[in-house]
Amino acid sequence: MKPWARSFYNGSAWKKCRAAYIASVFGMCERCPRPGHIVHHKKYLTPENINNPAVSLNHALLEYLCQDCHNKEHHGSLEPVIREGLAFDPYGNLIQVEVE
Repeated sequence: MKPWARSFYNGSAWKKCRAAYIASVFGMCERCPRPGHIVHHKKYLTPENINNPAVSLNHALLEYLCQDCHNKEHHGSLEPVIREGLAFDPYGNLIQVEVE
């Protein structure tokens, strides 16, 4: 997570929203038939909109994804993210990726 988003993701409002959203989709990835892992914001959060609950806490703008589907959304591949900012490309090379 980006430094400017840390307090939001550690806050009780997000934790309650996240738990309620996961329960509403029965803990399953919304793109494939696997258990979910990450609540994804369909509208990417920015320093300008993160404190707007109509954007950051709106269930209509959330999606529960497994790790592979989340990687595909953000990095364009199913390759696993190794560490924030790093992933393997399709050829097995370690590459830097933009962190959303």
